[in-house]
Amino acid sequence: MEDRKPDAEGAVEKDVSRRGFLAASGAVAIAIGCGGPILAALASARSSTKEDGPRWAMVVDTRKCEEKGDCMACSLACHQTHNVPEIDSKKEEIKWIWKEPYKHAFLGQEAEHMRHGLKELPITVMCNHCENPPCVRVCPTQATFQREDGIVLMDMHRCIGCRYCIVACPYGSRSFNWKDPWPRGDDNEPVDSPPNPDFPTRMRGVVEKCNFCAERLGTDQGPACVEACECEALIFGDLNDPESEVRLLLEEELSQRRRPELGTNPHVFYLV
Repeated sequence: MEDRKPDAEGAVEKDVSRRGFLAASGAVAIAIGCGGPILAALASARSSTKEDGPRWAMVVDTRKCEEKGDCMACSLACHQTHNVPEIDSKKEEIKWIWKEPYKHAFLGQEAEHMRHGLKELPITVMCNHCENPPCVRVCPTQATFQREDGIVLMDMHRCIGCRYCIVACPYGSRSFNWKDPWPRGDDNEPVDSPPNPDFPTRMRGVVEKCNFCAERLGTDQGPACVEACECEALIFGDLNDPESEVRLLLEEELSQRRRPELGTNPHVFYLV
């Protein structure tokens, strides 16, 4: 990986200033908007004490996905919903859900007699929302944390840009904002209107990733990628519910997970 050196002094000053401001006036920020309901919902998740609640998981049916070829409807919907910017540079791009060649997504997991064409198939990948997330263990500020329902989230106001979580994640599922993804004017508001005004924008120097649409689950909606998937290759549901579609599929179909030998216990499953 190329050693990139952002303006460390400026980033630290910005982070200290941002955290201090939010510590003093976070309630005001929520009250006046800036994605208030979403921020409040995500923040309240830290104190959840549910013991018998859901355990969310995603199933990706690679066979159905193959039928649509280069379809990227899931990625487009996700990125619009969460104001993920389009950056042409591969070194600086931000991505929550994307496609990787099978040999990259399932490194070292190829079998001698695999389904024809599977090795060349582009595989839809995202954060795996692991049961044992290494990213959470290494974060020095608890900016990345795990909810009781298993979803691994980012509190970008706590993120200091150390990127320990990026190094710890074995799936390459996190992106770092090397520059302000939404350039701002003198009023600190984005110059260009983001696609979704209800979801907060980010600043330079923080990490972000897929959040399983936690803000939508709180309003009884499903993940945006699942709703947008034209071939119905993405299935989302509760692993703790024996009648859920994901549970039934995993009981009836052959599935695999990425890098199972690492013990992270990913909760994104692939039907092959």
